[in-house]
Parts: sequence; C-alpha cells; structure tokens
Amino acid sequence: MSDPMRSRAALRTAVVRDVLQDALERRVKTTGRQALDVLDTGGGSGNFAVPLARLGHRVTVVDPSPNALFALERRAAEAGVADRVQGVQGDAHGLFDVAERGGYDAVLCHGVLEYVDDPAEGVRNAVAALRPGGVLSVLAASLGGAVLARALAGHFTEAQQALDDPNGRWGTGDPMPRRFTADQLTALVEGAGLRVGAVHGVRVFADLVPGVLVDTEPGALDALLKLEAAAAELPAFHSVATQLHVLGETEGDSEA
Repeated sequence: MSDPMRSRAALRTAVVRDVLQDALERRVKTTGRQALDVLDTGGGSGNFAVPLARLGHRVTVVDPSPNALFALERRAAEAGVADRVQGVQGDAHGLFDVAERGGYDAVLCHGVLEYVDDPAEGVRNAVAALRPGGVLSVLAASLGGAVLARALAGHFTEAQQALDDPNGRWGTGDPMPRRFTADQLTALVEGAGLRVGAVHGVRVFADLVPGVLVDTEPGALDALLKLEAAAAELPAFHSVATQLHVLGETEGDSEA
C-alpha cells in the first residue's frame, strides 16, 4: 500500500527537485567535482537539503527556527548524511553572519522571499553567496494560484482582494505576507545580475485534485506527476500554479 503522505510530498517537490538535480549535474560536469557546496536558506527540516546530501553534496542550511534545525539534524542522521549536512541559525538579512560570501555552487531560496522585509535584498544576498558559474533556485508563493484557490472555494471577495492587493494577500487572516507573479520573480533574479535559466509552475494541479484520487486510484500519482512536469514548463500554466520556481545562473567561468 502506498504512503499517502509520501505521495503528496512527492507532488509538492518533484518538479523543483528534478530541475535542481539537473542543474547540479551540469555544475558537476563543469567543475569536475562530484561533491558540490550548497547553501539552503530557510531550509527548515531539510526537505531539499537531505535529498541533496544523499546525492553526495555538502549542504549548509540556514534557518531562524531552532526547532526546525533540530528536526534537520535528526532527519540527516536517520538518512545517514549527518556528515554532509550542517544547520546554522540565521536568516536572509544577516546571511553572511553565518554563511560564506562567494562560497557555494548553488543557493536555494525556497519559501523565503514571501517573509523577508526586502525581497530584492534577499535575492542579492543569495547571489552574493554564489561562486562564479553557480546557480540560484528561487521558490515562492504564486499570486495567481491563491486567487484561483479562493475563487474555487467560493470566497470571491477574497479572491478579488488578493488580485488587487500589492502583496497578493486576500485579507487580514491571510497567513502569507507576500505572493509573486512570474514576472516579478524573474525581475528580482535578473535585477541581482543573474540570467534566468528556467521558470516553472509548481503544484499546478496537485492542490486542486482531491487527495483521495491520488492516494487510492491505481497509477494516479504517476500520471499526475507526469502531468505536473509537462504543465510546469508551459507559461500558460504559470499563472495558476500554487508556487513559482525560477532558476538563475551566474556569469563567469567555474573553477576546475
């Protein structure tokens, strides 16, 4: 019997993991180094850090929550990669108090820009942590996905408010401080001096399909994963995705 929680987790992360893994494989070929240095800002309990460490990379996770870092330590130990995962307490604003400037092959900025006071500063700090030829992975909440979700739930006034609000919030009870469009995210990445390598919609259908269908119908998970992967690359679906993923690439030669 399949694990329902594992199924839903796979739907939430599959597209980003595939894109990121491809980018890291290209970086490995370019540098000739099998083990890369990765910085995961706001990485929490290691949803991305631990799988990357299992691929052989060294991952530093910066997160403001001691509880999340404790969970990260336990998760890394259970996965047998404790020697390749380091957790440090900090945030995007004071990133270089705890991380090395220009010391990483890849920087993950997932679920961070929604919460920082200055998203542009957050992206600039992430870029400053990259080595020449490094890659930046940005994942953030999508405005369009929130508008669609509120409308489908029958909350039409809140959907309109999210659409009109500069930060994409549907009301005072909205737990998300800020949401983005694809154009806004790409502008932040390009404004920090990177070239945008790819833009993907994440969770285009996964949050709209009843969980019981994914968990119980034979072959449903694999079919939905394939559909998500196909739709993720199409700009037409970016505006309805729950999240948006932007891959940024630095200019310059990589060290061998």
